[in-house]
Amino acid sequence: MACSIVQFCYFQDLQAARDFLFPHLRAETPSGAVRRDPSKSTNWEDDGWGAWEETDPQEPEEEGNTCKTQKTSWLQDCVLSLSPTNDLMVIAREQKAVFLVPKWKHSDKGKEEMQFAVGWSGSLNVEEGECVTSALCIPLASQKRSSTGRPDWTCIVVGFTSGYVRFYTENGVLLLAQLLNEDPVLQLKCRTYEIPRHPGVTEQNEELSILYPAAIVTIDGFSLFQSLRACRNQVAKAAASGNENIQPPPLAYKKWGLQDIDTIIDHASIGIMTLSAFDQMKTASNIGGFNATIKNSPPAMSQYITVGSSPFTGFFYALEGSTQPLLSHVALAVASKLTSALFNAASGWLGWKSRHEEEAVQKQKPKVEPATPLAVRFGLPDSRRHGESICLSPCNTLAAVTDDFGRVILLDVARGIAIRMWKGYRDAQTGWIQIVEDLHERVPEKGDFSPFGSPQGPSRVAQFLVIYAPRRGILEVWSTQQGPRVGAFNVGKHCRLLYPGYKIMGLNNVTSQSWQPQTYQICLVDPVSGSVKTVNVPFHLALSDKKSERAKDMHLVKKLGALLKAKSPNLDLIEREIKELILDIKYPATKKQALESILASERLPFSCLRNITQTLMDTLKNQELESVDEGLLQFCASKLKLLHLYESVSQLNSLDFHSDTPFSDNDLAVLLRLDEKEFLKLQALLEKYKQENSRTAVRFSDVKDGVLPVKTFLEYLEYEKDVINIKKTSEEEYVALGSFFFWKCLHGESATEDMCRTLESAGLSPQLLLSLLLSVWLSKEKDILDKPQSVCCLHTMLYLLSKMKVAIEETWDSQSVSPWWQQMRTACIQSENNGAALLSAHVGHSVAAQISNNLTEKKFSQTVPGADSEALTDSWEALSLDTEYWKLLLKQLEDCLVLQTLLHSRANARAAKVSSLQAEPLPKLSVKKLLEGGKGGIADSVAKWIFKQGFSPEVLKLAANKERDAENPDEPKDGSPRGLFEVAEVEMDLGAIPDLLQLAYKQFPCSLELDVLHAHCCWEYVVQWNKDPEEARFFVQSIEHLKHILNAHIQNGIALMMWNTFLVKRFSAATYLMDKVGKSPKDRLCRRDVGMSDTAMTSFLGSCWDLLQTLLEADVSRDEMQVPILDTEDAWLAVEGPVSIVELALEQKHIHYPLVEHHSVLCAVLYAVMRFSLKAVKPLSLFDSKGKNAFFKDLTSIQLLPSGEMDPNFISVRQQFLLKVVSTAVQARHALAKDRDSLEEAPATPFEKEQDWPVLAVNLAHHLQVSEDVVRRHYVVELYNYGADHLGEEAILQVQDKEVLASQLLVLIGQRLAQAVLRAQTREGLELLARLPPTLCTWLKAMNPQDLQNTEVPIATTAKLVNKVIELLPEKHGQYSLALHLTEAVEAISLPPS
Repeated sequence: MACSIVQFCYFQDLQAARDFLFPHLRAETPSGAVRRDPSKSTNWEDDGWGAWEETDPQEPEEEGNTCKTQKTSWLQDCVLSLSPTNDLMVIAREQKAVFLVPKWKHSDKGKEEMQFAVGWSGSLNVEEGECVTSALCIPLASQKRSSTGRPDWTCIVVGFTSGYVRFYTENGVLLLAQLLNEDPVLQLKCRTYEIPRHPGVTEQNEELSILYPAAIVTIDGFSLFQSLRACRNQVAKAAASGNENIQPPPLAYKKWGLQDIDTIIDHASIGIMTLSAFDQMKTASNIGGFNATIKNSPPAMSQYITVGSSPFTGFFYALEGSTQPLLSHVALAVASKLTSALFNAASGWLGWKSRHEEEAVQKQKPKVEPATPLAVRFGLPDSRRHGESICLSPCNTLAAVTDDFGRVILLDVARGIAIRMWKGYRDAQTGWIQIVEDLHERVPEKGDFSPFGSPQGPSRVAQFLVIYAPRRGILEVWSTQQGPRVGAFNVGKHCRLLYPGYKIMGLNNVTSQSWQPQTYQICLVDPVSGSVKTVNVPFHLALSDKKSERAKDMHLVKKLGALLKAKSPNLDLIEREIKELILDIKYPATKKQALESILASERLPFSCLRNITQTLMDTLKNQELESVDEGLLQFCASKLKLLHLYESVSQLNSLDFHSDTPFSDNDLAVLLRLDEKEFLKLQALLEKYKQENSRTAVRFSDVKDGVLPVKTFLEYLEYEKDVINIKKTSEEEYVALGSFFFWKCLHGESATEDMCRTLESAGLSPQLLLSLLLSVWLSKEKDILDKPQSVCCLHTMLYLLSKMKVAIEETWDSQSVSPWWQQMRTACIQSENNGAALLSAHVGHSVAAQISNNLTEKKFSQTVPGADSEALTDSWEALSLDTEYWKLLLKQLEDCLVLQTLLHSRANARAAKVSSLQAEPLPKLSVKKLLEGGKGGIADSVAKWIFKQGFSPEVLKLAANKERDAENPDEPKDGSPRGLFEVAEVEMDLGAIPDLLQLAYKQFPCSLELDVLHAHCCWEYVVQWNKDPEEARFFVQSIEHLKHILNAHIQNGIALMMWNTFLVKRFSAATYLMDKVGKSPKDRLCRRDVGMSDTAMTSFLGSCWDLLQTLLEADVSRDEMQVPILDTEDAWLAVEGPVSIVELALEQKHIHYPLVEHHSVLCAVLYAVMRFSLKAVKPLSLFDSKGKNAFFKDLTSIQLLPSGEMDPNFISVRQQFLLKVVSTAVQARHALAKDRDSLEEAPATPFEKEQDWPVLAVNLAHHLQVSEDVVRRHYVVELYNYGADHLGEEAILQVQDKEVLASQLLVLIGQRLAQAVLRAQTREGLELLARLPPTLCTWLKAMNPQDLQNTEVPIATTAKLVNKVIELLPEKHGQYSLALHLTEAVEAISLPPS
């Protein structure tokens, strides 16, 4: 046992505390970049390296190095304090402070560890410009009887440059403020009560000492404790009621003005001391001379030691009773509400005053009492040496002083002399560790005649000095006074050593003897690793080598360690040396430690370990009983028994044992009590499972099953009270131990009966053996499925375990559940290897039936001799409870196996594009997971698998149709041939998936009902789309599944849930963004506001429109349908867990149809704007205030919607928008007709082929109160404008006002003729123009052919259009004659020139 450094706590986020205290160190610039003036450009990429080279290159480098150093050494510039009970840490700098509290949290490795987290942070300064100079965290003892001696809460004491000392709670609430001197506070130190070790030692009072540049103030601990309690109670009452005002007791303190010393840096209050008679005479002679008088009893004095300069160390003695303690006016801060963590404090009691009164009191500083002069009695006068710190030892006899020469000096406090000095410790930090001897660790050997050999002797105390040298990054532990260095650790150069030097305040000689929490004497804070460490020092390191048997033992342990690491071919020699070493060790604890290290060695063979342990055991038995340590004897005996067990099992596994019994499928069926049909079904299920599971399984060939090193074996097991238990191990270690016992037996390569007998006699319980056997069986699924004979071996092993004494109790009631079989069923339920679990359940069912049968026959043969078979049958019925549980488990495992087989299957050909979300593996299933997954858990797991495979809804429909066709072969098949062709095309790449789906439908007729499955698929796709909105195809697939839901109630609920959960926020963001920019937004804006790209947003809006349309259709259809009844399979009635999606869907309210229609109109408008990149369109401007207010409200709520006549201005804007949509739609369809290649390359959304925009525009016109005929006429004109005359003729049939349409088409005809006649400028054209009537010529010249989108329409097509116009115009129409003239003109143009 050597000196060690142990981490006991970590920081959760120390960088956050650093950034708060040092804002300039925040990681705002790139790593390695130089921090520059914030007023200048922060984009260093734009400056170029040349700009840096023009300036002085040394400055940035030095600044960067300084910043880097400050980022690691920042803790050295802070005021740091840690409570000795480790329940609070304070880090402060200037005006700011951070309070850290410990919390138990799980680390990255999964282990629980204590972490310091920020409990409070803020500014502590009250007066302007004051800074924190010192801080203490003092735990205050509880006054409750139930927690005597324990800390109740922790008070934070903070000293400031203004001279104020303020007291805070853990939450940063100011309790008390004192101005005892107007100079800055240099240091705060505390002393708490300690029970005197000897009757002659003076009992010390508790106190808080405050050091000023020329004064020391000591506050009585009892007075401070009562005041702080009262102040804390006052704050609590003020927070509760706001009108409490209780006067706390005043503080009793003494104030000494230190004289005859230049500068003071640090101090130590030694406490009350009494001089011996000789020292009294010597002191009196030095002070009073030859004629000095001496009192009969030496006076009690308080001793203070200061460090600084001139003298380097000063010793002050204040006579007790020479001055009366001063009573302070307590400055208490109270607030009506605890909304602010800081309160302003001033002299006197602050009751509930107005703001102006408080400010006036603050400006008036409290009265400061004058100090009582106290001259230095003597010191260590070294004019060149300046003291930096002093650290008093726990027993107040020694003190460590550091100076500016890099020395650490050890002072004898009583004699006032330096007794030791260490060199080379610049900027050192010191602390003390006091260790009390443990009497139980003394050598109990009879031959040891040491005076301390008796356990009744007094405990000795050792003091160790801890020195941290930050310049060297080393922490050293020294034995005092003149002892050697006993430990050294490399800890880094930026740590802080914390030594509180006190414990809990408020204890006395009674309460301090009760239970106390663990306190840390010394702590090392490492900001680099973010950890807090403490030092453990064994007591024996303080003993000299000559007297310390433990030191000799430790030397032997080190020698043993070196021997175990050495590589030597002569094992006999090593074994002999090890025996000698372990027998030479005296201390039982060390001897046990040595034996543990021997048994943990990987180099020693089993025979060496057994011989060494046996030798030690024999030696202990040969000694007298009084001198033998009982714990060591039991430890050796337990390890020896474990070694014998390891030897027996290894011998059984090494025997060449092979069973020659022939084995067939029929034998296996009989063994499992299955008929031929059931056995063939089980074989088929396992074969399918094995085929699909083999794709995902990974097997490492170098893994050796059934082999376990003896070192590992001893680590896993422990022997206690003649019973072997397994230590807490991981699942892999548990399986390894089980494999060592049972793997050979399961393969028929070891004698099963001998193995069971050996394990039972060794002390392993049947329940533990059953658990090990099942862990091996369930984890080695692949090997078991490949070797069916192992089922027979498992049957034999399980039967033998069940026949052990305490496996199945003989008093077991047949009407209750057997704990033995319940343990096995629980293991099968929890296993994720369903094939092995199903086989083991069949074996367990068979063995249980066999044992039950035997017990029944035995009972009946004893009670009713010659009972008939009918009575036996009645007894079998009494055993039905356990049998029913087995049948239920077998059905559940069979269902789970089918489902797992389906989830392992994959299609042969996958799509080229696979999302990372689809590539994630599915978790394996178990019966327990399905039982805890709720009613929708089964459908949810299948839906996740469908998402991973990317199957279309048609695949699910195909499998359902197959199942229906198999059940009803005579029923006529419905469905279009095209759909069947598509499905058949899909089926080519699916392999066995439709059959597996069909089997799953058969196993789960309720859970995988088609509507339920589509609902879960729909939800799964939209959930995955929400994770990555760029994958628009996921949302499209979700809508497809939604459309395939036949029941309108489910469809309505799912659509409404999708809208509320995932869509409405993004939809509203898209609306406001498009309304803000007034056009289709660019990609950057879409990603910023909506969270997706512009192309993804286009698809998103189209899918939203589809969803709203589906919602409207479902609302209409749901009144004609009944609400579906959600059943569950009989085997899965016990499911618990979250409510299924379908159940939630059925709980949804009815939608408000007009409100959904209103949103559908907005969605169509947004979709059109995005699809055709329309500009100068603000979507919300198409709606009045009522319409705008109704958007994005709950679709089930009744909203005030626009009704009646609309403002003509709105109608005009809406009409312009719809006409623009029609124009762009026709343009997108026909503008690129000349260039077919570019048409094919044009991007298309998934909805472009399905969406008929002109029809949609007409529907929108109906909802927006725009004349539908205007939109239809515009559509016709646009079609003719783009030369699509054949489509225009069809569209004319939908127009009602054909006269207006004819007039519009006349203009179009004129533009075509003007293009043909006037723009050509040929001779034939001019002659033709001369032949036309003057009115027609004038009209043609007024036409503007540039408006035509297609100028290459044949004249014959235009002639048809003219005839169509004449048909539409009545003869009395004003433009009828113009149409006739156009007929003649067209004929003239079409005639070839003569």
